[in-house]
Amino acid sequence: MMLLPTHHFRDIERKPEYLQPEKCVPPPHPGPVGTMWFIRDGCGIACAIVTWFLVLYAEFVVLFVMLIPSRDYVYSIINGIVFNLLAFLALASHCRAMLTDPGAVPKGNATKEFIESLQLKPGQVVYKCPKCCSIKPDRAHHCSVCKRCIRKMDHHCPWVNNCVGENNQKYFVLFTMYIALISLHALIMVGFHFLHCFEEDWTKCSSFSPPTTVILLILLCFEGLLFLIFTSVMFGTQVHSICTDETGIERLKRKHQPREHRGSWKSVKETFGGDFSLNWFNPFSGPCNPEPLSDRDWVRQAASLSETDNTETAEEQSEERKDEDSVEVTDE
Repeated sequence: MMLLPTHHFRDIERKPEYLQPEKCVPPPHPGPVGTMWFIRDGCGIACAIVTWFLVLYAEFVVLFVMLIPSRDYVYSIINGIVFNLLAFLALASHCRAMLTDPGAVPKGNATKEFIESLQLKPGQVVYKCPKCCSIKPDRAHHCSVCKRCIRKMDHHCPWVNNCVGENNQKYFVLFTMYIALISLHALIMVGFHFLHCFEEDWTKCSSFSPPTTVILLILLCFEGLLFLIFTSVMFGTQVHSICTDETGIERLKRKHQPREHRGSWKSVKETFGGDFSLNWFNPFSGPCNPEPLSDRDWVRQAASLSETDNTETAEEQSEERKDEDSVEVTDE
């Protein structure tokens, strides 16, 4: 059997000099506990502002066009409480998804001292992200917007101006769920309000003029239908990713890297914070706290020659890994 140069390159990968640690600045000291995470991206900030504006527009139309002018006070009070509660939970989930660290890997930790402290053994390799100079643990991917490697990165969402990763996926799922629910609720109320106005005088069913009322309701109907479809699809894909323990990037690339395959229920409980309870739907309750990264989390086992079918060299693996570092998926 012809020997491939793979062994040679694996020997080199075990040496700190291979990763050029001298080009990495030592990681900064961690900030105080509870430091707010915020991405300074113009597009993401604009999308987040638009999200809030659309929710507040729906609030305005529901309250001042449909519910307050209604003579059925029981109908107005019940629907007003339900809609405002869902809207509050949606905006709270949006803030938590936007301001929570999604699982960023310490920046600049690919130093010679840190690599040597891992005490790599034969057959073990570490991968360095050339963009943020970090040692990449398994299932971490680099985000070009956040400029960090994110653990279990699913995608970067401009609507929450953040990556969806290990620590904030619960909040993103709740955000999509509550937006879908208020969109459906608004569409149902718009349908009933149109029927009510057709049966009675248009001047009595709203405090605005009939043309203004029609325009406001049509815009709300269009907004509700659009976001109901969009957030329902996103909610379904996120739940599927959690149940299969496979992120969006992993699903697209189909790179089954060696890792522990957990049951779907265990993955769900870790994402939403324990056994099923009302806290699953509470944006102020976090997911299960992940264990701090240990030395073994930074190290990966090199693929054997049998797994590569004697055709893939280390250069090809390196090029493939380089492509993986730059993968970015958005839900635009």
